[in-house]
Amino acid sequence: FDGGSMCFNSSGELVKLGKTYAEDRIMFDSSKESESIENIESCFEEEVLNSLILGVKDYADKSGFKKALIGLSGGIDSALVAYIAVQALGNKNVNVVMMPSKYSSEGSIKDSEKLINNLNIKSKTISISPVFDSAIKELNPLFGGAPENIAEENLQARIRGLYLMALSNKFGYLLCTTGNKSEMAVGYATLYGDMCGAIGVIGDVYKTEVYKLANYINRNEEIIPKEIIEKAPSAELRPDQKDEDSLPPYEILDEILRCYLEKYMEINEIVSRVGDRELVENVLAMVDRNEFKRKQSAPILRVSVKAFGYGRRFPIVQKWKRN
Repeated sequence: FDGGSMCFNSSGELVKLGKTYAEDRIMFDSSKESESIENIESCFEEEVLNSLILGVKDYADKSGFKKALIGLSGGIDSALVAYIAVQALGNKNVNVVMMPSKYSSEGSIKDSEKLINNLNIKSKTISISPVFDSAIKELNPLFGGAPENIAEENLQARIRGLYLMALSNKFGYLLCTTGNKSEMAVGYATLYGDMCGAIGVIGDVYKTEVYKLANYINRNEEIIPKEIIEKAPSAELRPDQKDEDSLPPYEILDEILRCYLEKYMEINEIVSRVGDRELVENVLAMVDRNEFKRKQSAPILRVSVKAFGYGRRFPIVQKWKRN
């Protein structure tokens, strides 16, 4: 419940307004005159951040968790989740782990360290390379000389998931996933890898909105390093990898996703907005065929009109054709 309870006088004017995303109580005497309230709107970024902060705090408190754990990649998504966790639980109760591989850039590690200092949180660094190299050595005979593909990329994400789940089990941490709505929509996430966790903090926040929230957080001082905000998004699972190698620019992707997921538009309507039929068809096909991933994802904090999970129910396997 987002709060913001209201009281109106006999003329229909708003005269009392409760706090949003916080417990509050209003005493209202209908026989007395009260001054009307004119300005009640807060900005999108403030609303969403307050909602997510409350969501993490409530989920942790009511589930018996005292501390949170986040895998910190050097990217904007995990940086935002770390900030939200700090606001919800306090910096002494947030732990982050950096898990570099041979594909991790030096900048990502430095950017993560800068964020850790800005948030004053605890951190550990553990390389995934020894386990990855050992796993590849054991798997190569089974792979039978097949060329490298997404299997090797996803193996890295799953090793990170293994580390995070082990730490969560050992110390009772609430493991927060860091995937955004854009990624979850098109399946740009690894089952049993970066999808491991108990709560999807920003799973209902599009990638373009992630940038808006980060810039809002930095409105008075730099908390999320500008290097993290300005760098091209990358999973860093292969050399020189960028998200846009596999996905359209997020501004276009998010427009297609909003039309399809929240406005229920048919393909012809979306094409009329975007102008590239093949691109739209490809994106919608990715959304549909990745339903099986979303069915196995952590529960998501809802901040939009249509979140994945109970908000959008589709069969895992579909065979219909769009018009």
